[in-house]
Amino acid sequence: MLWRAISEDQPGPKWAGLFAEYWPDYHKWWLKEGDSARPTYLEGRRALKAHMPEIVPLYDDLCELAGGGDHAARFLSFYCPPPYLSGCSQAIWTGREPVMVRNYDYHASAFDCLITHTGWQGRKVMGVSDGLWGMVDGMNDAGLSISLTFGGRRVVGEGFGVPLILRYVLQTCETVEQAGAALARIPTHMSYNVTVLDRKRNYVTAMMSPDRPTILSHTAVATNHQENVEWISHARFTATVERERFLLNRMALHRDPEDKFINAFLRPPLYSTAFAAGFGTLYTAVYRPRRQNMEIRWPGTTWALDLKNFVEAARQVHIPGAAEPAALPQV
Repeated sequence: MLWRAISEDQPGPKWAGLFAEYWPDYHKWWLKEGDSARPTYLEGRRALKAHMPEIVPLYDDLCELAGGGDHAARFLSFYCPPPYLSGCSQAIWTGREPVMVRNYDYHASAFDCLITHTGWQGRKVMGVSDGLWGMVDGMNDAGLSISLTFGGRRVVGEGFGVPLILRYVLQTCETVEQAGAALARIPTHMSYNVTVLDRKRNYVTAMMSPDRPTILSHTAVATNHQENVEWISHARFTATVERERFLLNRMALHRDPEDKFINAFLRPPLYSTAFAAGFGTLYTAVYRPRRQNMEIRWPGTTWALDLKNFVEAARQVHIPGAAEPAALPQV
């Protein structure tokens, strides 16, 4: 897997080049249920204006950089995208330093392998990209970090793909309270658990769903179910309950030093080798919002990045089993 770290203060030629590179595959995925299954450009833009109006000018700029095509603009709205599944585990370390750790479990063939650092709309943001302006985890210069896990429910509804919601939180929020309010009101098309941590070690986990109100919980752990297991076969396959229990027990009984806590994510039961099924652990991310730095870890390898002194680079990472072709998990 070739990972890249790219920095561009404002949307420009670097982003346009990335879009041109990734768009053919994203376009094929976006059309997999047919053009008519996706909202129109006007429907997507109206939804953005209704729920995330602050980033509509940014959306317009990106649509122009993407070439102004109808399909590209509809894709970039992230409104009612095709359904997709991931695994993932995330937790807040119990020590005094605010530290968020997460594993991203997904299929390697449908992943950007891209860390972006942007200064869009005057806000510094860095994190792991999805859909070229969405994020699956990240941090901003206000000392806010955020991460997602799939919520373990089959329901698909009207709302946004959650990576754009994470981008919106990082672009517009400075506190956990602000982030919680945003997550509680923005509709999502599937169920997700989104954990937010700030520099003062305040945190919240939002259990978001398209068909019921968001639950804001002061829980430091999230895997792939919400208050109860609702999709039993998915829960069994991903061992969501076992991973949650492992983390809760470890945090309550062991009080690990920071590095020992992080390293637990690089071993079973948190680390998944189910690459052939599309649920292998592609990376472990560590966010330290007070220090404004992050790490991407793999077994035996650590890549450190700093929000204030971000350095563009590329890394070839070999994860045994991840190169095997994986079919997209089905809802």
